[in-house]
Amino acid sequence: CAKPVDEYVPLSLASDGSITTQYIMTTLEELGLLKMDFLGLRNLTVIQNTIDLIKENKGDVVNLKEIDYDDKKVLGYIGTGNTEGIFQLESAGMKSFMKELKPETLEDVIAGISLYRPGPMDFIPKYEEGKNNPEAVTYDCPELEPILKPTYGCIVYQEQVMQIVRDLAGYTLGRSDLLRRAMSKKKQDVMDKERQNFVYGNEDEGVKGCINNGIDEAIANKIYDEMTDFAKYAFNKSHAAAYAVVAYQTAYLKYYYPTEFMAAMLSSVMDNSSKVAEYIYSCRSMGIEILPPDINEGFSDFSAAGDNIRYGLTAIKSVGRPIISAIIEEREKNGKFNDIDEFISRTMQHGVNKRAIENFIKCGAFDSFGATRKQMMMVYNDICDSISQENKTAMEGQVSFFDIADDETKDAYKVRMPDCGEFDKEQLLEFEKEILGIYVSGHPLDELEDKWKSHITNISIDFNEPEEGEDPKVKDKSKVTVGGIINTLTKKFTKKGQQMAFITLEDLVGTVEVIVFPRQYEQYRTLMEEGQIIFVSGEAQIEENNDGKIIANNISSFGDMPSKIWVSFKNKDEYFEKEKEFENLLWENHGNDIVMVYLAEEKQVKQMDSKFNVNGSSEFIAKLKEIYGEENVK
Repeated sequence: CAKPVDEYVPLSLASDGSITTQYIMTTLEELGLLKMDFLGLRNLTVIQNTIDLIKENKGDVVNLKEIDYDDKKVLGYIGTGNTEGIFQLESAGMKSFMKELKPETLEDVIAGISLYRPGPMDFIPKYEEGKNNPEAVTYDCPELEPILKPTYGCIVYQEQVMQIVRDLAGYTLGRSDLLRRAMSKKKQDVMDKERQNFVYGNEDEGVKGCINNGIDEAIANKIYDEMTDFAKYAFNKSHAAAYAVVAYQTAYLKYYYPTEFMAAMLSSVMDNSSKVAEYIYSCRSMGIEILPPDINEGFSDFSAAGDNIRYGLTAIKSVGRPIISAIIEEREKNGKFNDIDEFISRTMQHGVNKRAIENFIKCGAFDSFGATRKQMMMVYNDICDSISQENKTAMEGQVSFFDIADDETKDAYKVRMPDCGEFDKEQLLEFEKEILGIYVSGHPLDELEDKWKSHITNISIDFNEPEEGEDPKVKDKSKVTVGGIINTLTKKFTKKGQQMAFITLEDLVGTVEVIVFPRQYEQYRTLMEEGQIIFVSGEAQIEENNDGKIIANNISSFGDMPSKIWVSFKNKDEYFEKEKEFENLLWENHGNDIVMVYLAEEKQVKQMDSKFNVNGSSEFIAKLKEIYGEENVK
C-alpha cells in the first residue's frame, strides 16, 4: 500500500496478537485494497500424508510437480467412476458424470468440474455430444470458434465470457471483468445497459459493438442471452483448474499407491465413524485388507502395512492421542512389548488405565501377544492390581518380595493365563464394533454379501448427510431397497393407538433409520425383532442438514429372497454351444435361487426359466467357476 492500512480501514487487535479488520470484498475494492481468501483443505493434508506414507512403506519419493498430467491410465481410472476419496469427484452425481464423460485430458476434468453445477449442467449433453463428435460442432459466428473450440462449442468458463465480449464487441479487459461480475451477481440494470453496448456499441465509452464488427444483430443478442444464463452460476477457469489439478493428484495417488492413499484418507476422517466405514468398504472392494489395531505395529493414524492398511490406534475409544503417543515413544525407545504384563508395567506410568487396557484387548490390539482375547479379559484386572501394588511399594521405598526373588521365582508368581479358549466370532465382532465403531475382522453379514448385493439399490451410507458442497446420494421420495440386520427396534403408539416402529438397520457399511408405519407394522410384525436380517423396500425421506430415512413399504426376510447368480458368456454362439450342458448342470442342482445369463458381446441379459432355479451353495458356485471361469460367475 502507498499508505498505512489504518488510513484506509479501522483495525483491531485480536486476542492472539494478530491485526484484523472486517469488511466485505466489494467495499475493500472501492477503497483500493485487495481481499484474498486462504482456505484450509483437508485433501491437501491427505496428499502430503500419502506422499509420506509412500516413502515410508515403499521407499518411493513422489514429486507431484514432476508427474505426467496426461497419464491415460489415471484419466481412464477417473472415467470408471471409482472416485471415492478423489477431490471434487466423489459425489454420486459426479461419479455418474465422469463415467459418461470419460475424460481424456486434464482439460476435460477442468470442464467437468465447471459444468457439474446448477445452470452449466444444462450444457452437459451438448458438451458430451461435441466431445464424441467434434467435427459436428457448429458456432453462431466464426469469431466464437477459437474461444469455444476447446469446450466443443459450449460456454463453460467465466473467462470465455470475458473473451467473447472483447473479441466480438471490442471491450477492454477491465470492462469485460466488470460485465462478468455483473452477470455473476445478477445485476440486471448493469446487464441491460451492457447488452446495448455489446450489440450496438458505445462510441463515447470506446466500445465498438458486435454489429460494427460485422456480426448479425439477432446472433449478437442470442450470444448475449447464452452468456447471461451461463454466467449466473459459472466457475472461473482458474478456480476450476486448481480444483482439477488437486482432483488429478488425488486420482494419481489412488491409482498408483492405493494402500497409502486410502490410509491417509481414513486418517483424515478418523473422527467420523460413518466416513471411516464408507472408506473401509471402498478398501475392501479394492482388495485392500484392513488389519486390526496392533500395539506393536500400529501408529496413531491409519498406516500402510505392505499392501494392507493397519487401523489407527487413536481410533480406539477412551484412549486419547497423548497416551497413544506416549505408548509409541516407549515402544520405539525400549522395544516392542512381549506380553500384556510387560505392556502394563511399562505404560501405566504414562496414564494407561484399566479401561484403556480393556479396550485394547477387545479391539484386537493385543492379539500379537499370543494369548486369546478371552484369556486377557479374564486376567488384566489382576495384572493391573499387582503392578500397581509393586509401583506403590517402590514409591514408598519398601523392599518387596519381587525385589529379592530370582527370575524363576518371579515367573512362578506371575498371573497365569486361564485355559479358556476364545470368545465366539459374534462376540469378537461385537467387541470391535463397541470399541472402534465398526466391524474390522469381519461382519455378521459376510456370508450373505452376494445375496445382499443382488437385491439392494442402495447402501446405508448413501443416506448420510452429505458433506458441505456435496449433493445427496439419494433423491427425496426415490424408491429404494436396502438390506441388513435390525440393530435397534423402537416401538411406539400413534395418537390413534396404533403401533408403529423405528428401526436402525445395519448393513455391511453402516446404519440407516427405517420408519415402519402402522399398516406395514401390522403386516410385517413377525419380522420386527432385533437381530432379524431383512430387506426393506420403500421411499427415501431426505431432509437438509439431516441423515436420510426410509419409509418402509415392503419388508422381507433374507431367507425368503432368492439370490441371483450371474454367469457370463462371450457371445450367443458360445452360449448356444454350451446351452444343453449348462441347463443340465442347473437342473441337477435345483433350488430357489435365480440364474441370470449375460452375453458380453451383445450386452444382453437373460433370466433363466424358473425350472432352472438352483441351490446357490458355495460348493455349486465353486463348480460353476471351475467350468466357466472365476471371472464369469458372480
